[in-house]
Amino acid sequence: MSLTVPAELLKQAQEGDVREDDFLRCIQESLPYAWSVVAGTAEKVNANGAAVEINEDVPRNDTEWGQLFRLMASDSMRAAVEKKFGVRLAFQNCCKVGVFAPTATAEYNEFTSARAQVLNQKPELLNC
Repeated sequence: MSLTVPAELLKQAQEGDVREDDFLRCIQESLPYAWSVVAGTAEKVNANGAAVEINEDVPRNDTEWGQLFRLMASDSMRAAVEKKFGVRLAFQNCCKVGVFAPTATAEYNEFTSARAQVLNQKPELLNC
């Protein structure tokens, strides 16, 4: 399961729209490792005005890997987190998270290009 959904949030979804703050809280509480990676990296972009920050920390265990995969693979979760932090996210290989300022189009396009993916391949990440 991607998220541990509290009863109140489930009720919201069943009755109509989900409040964004409640959805973000659910993500943060369900995926604390992934949240910390994105939040910490976004903070660096926002604090220093950088166009991009790349987090290449390798998760320590399967739980952390799974959290990162689930957050980055979900369009709705990723979009909510991007909006919260005012950034654009991208993912390469198993653990390389790119956090981009909204104006960093060229950097984002390069990071998400086929060329960048090919150049980023490493034998130790074959079965990560």
